[in-house]
Amino acid sequence: MCEFFVKADPILYESRSRTVRIHGVLTSIRLENLMWDTLAEMADDEGRTTNALISQFHDEILQHRGDVQNFASFLRVTCLRFLRRKLVAAQGVAL
Repeated sequence: MCEFFVKADPILYESRSRTVRIHGVLTSIRLENLMWDTLAEMADDEGRTTNALISQFHDEILQHRGDVQNFASFLRVTCLRFLRRKLVAAQGVAL
């Protein structure tokens, strides 16, 4: 099993920082390339840009929780939940 994971292309887990504008404020977010790719796929599914999707997530998590301790971690978990939901839907199993 481990062989599948250790043979992943290092580009996928290389981190990259991007500057995102949230309500006119520029902020830098550092995520692995695979996470950026997943966010881009999510944004495409929603018909918006990655930056617009990230801004929407920021607004909604603030509205729901009132605070964001670690927004980058929130985005990572969001990506994993998105991929998991797609897998479950493809298998035809309810969450």
